[in-house]
Amino acid sequence: MKKLLSTKEVAQYLGVNEKMVYTLISEKNLPATKATGKWLFPAHLVEQWIEARTMNFPEQLTAEPVMEKTLIIAGSNDMLVDYAMKIYMQEHEGSYAAFCNLGSLGGIRAVHRGAAHIATSHLMDRDESDYNFSFTENEMQEPPAIVNFSFREQGYIVAKGNPKKITGTKDIASGKITVVNRPSGTGTRLLFDAELAAAGAENTTIPGYENCVGRHIDVGFEIINGNADTGLGIRAVAQALNLDFIPVQWERYDLIIPKAHYFDKNIQNFISLLRDPRIVSYAKKLGGYDLQRSATVIFPGDASAPE
Repeated sequence: MKKLLSTKEVAQYLGVNEKMVYTLISEKNLPATKATGKWLFPAHLVEQWIEARTMNFPEQLTAEPVMEKTLIIAGSNDMLVDYAMKIYMQEHEGSYAAFCNLGSLGGIRAVHRGAAHIATSHLMDRDESDYNFSFTENEMQEPPAIVNFSFREQGYIVAKGNPKKITGTKDIASGKITVVNRPSGTGTRLLFDAELAAAGAENTTIPGYENCVGRHIDVGFEIINGNADTGLGIRAVAQALNLDFIPVQWERYDLIIPKAHYFDKNIQNFISLLRDPRIVSYAKKLGGYDLQRSATVIFPGDASAPE
């Protein structure tokens, strides 16, 4: 039950004498009830009565819309993207960049729903003729703008010295090698499945196939911890963790942007930084990146890596 105040209590609460309380009831509509034969005052209604008569509220500052100050990128994770977001925030004080690790397909869907500004994706078409276009066609109502971020080298990450003497997918197809995998909807999982199919291997025969981790660097951690012999990932992870690397192929890693928002200030600010010397230098340090086409708009048929 709500708290009820007596005449004396409400007078003390308002800082007036009891006679003034009766005046406030008749002239100012102070909330009160006489159901018990004496005046009682519902405390919460007295508070509302006071608030309704408050004047000179402090002026409230109008906050800028969050989406105008925060760049949201979703999709396939990447070490160089993380660094580019750091540079973006340094260059644009008061702006923020956030990444949602959803995998390539999850990123495209997030952009389509309006939950992210940019998707990062490296989904290889089934016929291996291109990247991302067939997937955006299936998932998005209108064709997006596709801007290249980089080409990346994918391959099998193995322990230092390659103790299992792994040479490629055929060794994994034998069923004697334990792998660590990436989740469904990621470009790396799609590539791994294509490699296994080409080698004539059944997914169910590969030890560790169901052991999925969220990031490329987690593949390296699983190998360091002895939970797997190998896993498909980018060369940059192998070099960062001092692991060995068996190349499989170069892939195109793109930014997927709705055409209606392509010229938005935060998106253009991010794209304009992709050729920044700090990012170029960091890519060389990481290894396994080619930035020759970085920041350029990609059209169907541009699947091949730069010479």
